[in-house]
Amino acid sequence: MKVARLVLKIIALSLTAAAAVCAVIAYWDKLSELGDCAKSRVQKKAYSAEYEDYEE
Repeated sequence: MKVARLVLKIIALSLTAAAAVCAVIAYWDKLSELGDCAKSRVQKKAYSAEYEDYEE
């Protein structure tokens, strides 16, 4: 009985990992857009302080 539970836990873990990988693959384009957007916002905040003196 304990062996069957262990096997079922291993199967459940592997199915969960496979589902996570499939979700990442399915939404890869949206995840990359989100990363690009966050990167550009961080860069805008970092560079905006440099040019505050020059704005009129």
